[in-house]
Amino acid sequence: MDWLLDPHIWASFVTLATLEIVLGVDNLVFVALLAARLPPEQRGKARTIGLTLALGTRLALLGSIAFLVHLTAPVASVRGLHFSWRDLVLLVGGSFLLFKGTREIHLRVEGDEDHDPANGRKAGFAGTIAQIVLFDIVFSLDSVITAVGIAEDIRVMVAAIVVAMMLMLAASNPLASFIDRHASVKMLALSFLLLIGMMLVADGFGFHVPRGYVYAAMGFSMLVESLNLLASRRRRTKRNSMQQTIKTAGSRAAAN
Repeated sequence: MDWLLDPHIWASFVTLATLEIVLGVDNLVFVALLAARLPPEQRGKARTIGLTLALGTRLALLGSIAFLVHLTAPVASVRGLHFSWRDLVLLVGGSFLLFKGTREIHLRVEGDEDHDPANGRKAGFAGTIAQIVLFDIVFSLDSVITAVGIAEDIRVMVAAIVVAMMLMLAASNPLASFIDRHASVKMLALSFLLLIGMMLVADGFGFHVPRGYVYAAMGFSMLVESLNLLASRRRRTKRNSMQQTIKTAGSRAAAN
């Protein structure tokens, strides 16, 4: 138990847990939008089951460290560009996010989200959970590989990932409810999917975009949207107050 008193162990744990939490933001946005296609009574269960199974896949990836090392080894080369299995996974995942985000934005702009013919043949509850688990692998691939590089103790890696996933589970329902209540936030979240998809595709081609820049842009956009929602709420409150005043004045005039 002496390892629990080692400051280097705790420093690694805090660093990894923070990294996992920050890198889980894009995952939460995707999970919220994916589960929104299900009936309301199934959305919370889908997010919980999907993220719980995703935790298992992360721990399985972490347990196969030798496999992770091979994922970064080049397996193909096209016109001087070398691709590893990690790169190919990022390319496929990023391309799907670009397709998904563009399609969802198109449906909402055209007003066809309630009449989408794909709704009649969508994967359903089990398919949604499968997509959550599969794309958690895409989102977590870099963070798990980074965890292997930062910490030497497998117990530290496991603890950091478990803590981060518990926080993601706690935040998934409030975040999804917030996105569902505000149409403008949902559109903003879909634009985040496009941004994340482009980042994954660029990373797959070997052009690494520091995620700090991406998250800073997302944070600034959310700040602007929060101010917009606050201003809209104040205008709505003022309008309701004026309508109530007019209604009260009319009632008094009628009584007189």
